[in-house]
Amino acid sequence: MAMDRLPSAGFSITVRVSMVADPSAIGRLTTAVGEAGGVVTAVDVVDSDHVRIVADLTCDTADSAHAAQVVVALEELPGVEVRKVSDRTFLLHLGGKIEVTPKTALRTRDDLSRAYTPGVARVCLAIAENPEDARRLTIKRNTVAVVSDGSAVLGLGNIGPAAALPVMEGKAALFKRFGGVDAWPVVLDTQDSDRIVATVQAIAPAYGGINLEDISAPRCFEIEERLRGLLDIPVFHDDQHGTAICVLAALTNALRVVGKQLADVRVVVSGAGAAGTAIMKLLLAQGVGDIIAYDRPGTLHRGLTGLNPAWQWLVEHTNTGNYAGDLPGALRGADAFIGVSAPNMLAGADIAGMAKNPIVFALANPDPEVDPREARKYAAVVATGRSDQPNQINNVLAFPGVFRGMLDAGAREFTMDMALAAARAIADAVGEEKLNASVIVPSVFDARVAPAVADAVRLAASA
Repeated sequence: MAMDRLPSAGFSITVRVSMVADPSAIGRLTTAVGEAGGVVTAVDVVDSDHVRIVADLTCDTADSAHAAQVVVALEELPGVEVRKVSDRTFLLHLGGKIEVTPKTALRTRDDLSRAYTPGVARVCLAIAENPEDARRLTIKRNTVAVVSDGSAVLGLGNIGPAAALPVMEGKAALFKRFGGVDAWPVVLDTQDSDRIVATVQAIAPAYGGINLEDISAPRCFEIEERLRGLLDIPVFHDDQHGTAICVLAALTNALRVVGKQLADVRVVVSGAGAAGTAIMKLLLAQGVGDIIAYDRPGTLHRGLTGLNPAWQWLVEHTNTGNYAGDLPGALRGADAFIGVSAPNMLAGADIAGMAKNPIVFALANPDPEVDPREARKYAAVVATGRSDQPNQINNVLAFPGVFRGMLDAGAREFTMDMALAAARAIADAVGEEKLNASVIVPSVFDARVAPAVADAVRLAASA
């Protein structure tokens, strides 16, 4: 069931080489990279004369070890000298990815007098007299805190707050790029739920919303619930709700492709953590036929003891037939599989046993629960979390528009109705003329998506 990783831009390298000048020089370089399994994306000649050529060769590789193999392949070419190897991902992160930029020019003493002392004191007094004016007169109206304790970062696990910071920076950059929302990373050097709640409550006055990120389950459920009870601004755990919104949108369109209704299908979900639990709750709210959940204890069914509250809730609301077998058995006759768990859990034969025209969302990153190439032999629609595969289910389709809508509406909480509205907006953004088995979600660069989601959330908030 193991599979080879595909080259991707996440492991892109630029290799500066010097070689003997001849008509076939560049061709020999690109051939060597291709034979080593890399993908050449650019060749730039830096310098040349009648004796030697210096060129920068940029290529995608599958991982760090594969990148090293590509470099060795180049070094072994006769007449080629590798001068320098640059990891393009690390270069992009040098000095961080975001900055603070003033919205107003500060060129004169008059500018300073209005932006800072003495003029700013009048604005402070106005807010003290009417605290609601903070939304109108400060950054609060457009600012979100991206809060993490580093306990469940991507697929890396508990790596701590400092190591989580590059992810939170990236999240903040996505907020700005796709939603026009000013977001700032807040990484906390504690994994004590009480301290996290108290800290976020203390910093909340500066923000119009809180985006919780990469906090491990089941703590994330308690932290979100408590903060929602304490704060008068929306609290949104993206690992839960952003993922759930995008999955529901994708499943809505996948069912359109295969001609099935959500109320008639049985869905198997592998992974009942933050994302999986939120996915299942949203599917239930939308009226799914039945769900079977699978996690470390096996299939969640009545009869299991010692479950945490989140799993106990799932036991009480899913698996109407009380199936208690293994994951491949749960798939037999199922209409859809949603994986938010671990790589290589299934083989193509497991997909073959599903119902007619099955749907497979294998979302574990970087390696899905089943090789998508194997899944496509049997499934009508396949989606992953990878950018190098069709139908990438990516949270960036949801969270920028969701927060844009909540901030514009002055919302004080995030609701299930907002989630359902956002999912419908994402699904409808594809359009009937483009909808097919390889296009069930819009591109993350589709400029229509975030405004459509924001409008839908704003309407749901006003309702």
